[in-house]
Amino acid sequence: MTQGASGDGPGRGETYSGAARERFERLYETLRNRICLLDYPPGHRLSEEALATEFGVSRTPLRRVLGWLEAQGLLRSVQGVGTIVTDVEIDALSQIYQLRMELAELIGRLGPREPDETMLTLFRNLRDRGQQLAESPDARAFAQFNIDVFQALMQVSNNKPLRETSERLFYLTSRIWLQSVPQIDLGQEATILAREVEELLTAIEIGDLAAVGLIRRAHISMSFIRLIRYRDG
Repeated sequence: MTQGASGDGPGRGETYSGAARERFERLYETLRNRICLLDYPPGHRLSEEALATEFGVSRTPLRRVLGWLEAQGLLRSVQGVGTIVTDVEIDALSQIYQLRMELAELIGRLGPREPDETMLTLFRNLRDRGQQLAESPDARAFAQFNIDVFQALMQVSNNKPLRETSERLFYLTSRIWLQSVPQIDLGQEATILAREVEELLTAIEIGDLAAVGLIRRAHISMSFIRLIRYRDG
């Protein structure tokens, strides 16, 4: 999902031309995904100079993007050190997961979108990808697939505040899976996520969007319980 630069997303309060806004959002989403896929692991220091050179942008828009990522809880500024990727611990995520469960149930109830062929095609493609992932589990592919499933679910609701709050909480927690790879059963988790997508697709195909929210809520709850059990051995 991209967020308008003049709305509540990255660059809120700023006015950009269409091309500048696209560059801003692309930079924001690229850095966010690098953090969530652990290309930038916890504790990693981001170099403004290197990023400005890589993306061909000036320091001003780059700092706005970094500021937004900090507001999202993914970065923190340390005086005398710079901008650092935050860490994430399971014990600190309990209340966030609880809120994610409650919000998930609202997906199909607040501003639900009537399923159309575009939505159906999106979830059918995810179903196919999920089946392939279950057959050949890969940690990075699993993490990316998890992100893509979430973004697809955000297309089910037209309620902007719900989507934005859900997105912020999701990206705060998404890294925990890759960080937990040494402890989790990746094959089992890939199979469970693929099964969730199949259940979501079934609900969307019959137009039961309320069920979409309930399915998602249940899977968020069970995934957190499994993470705790993996950690505790």
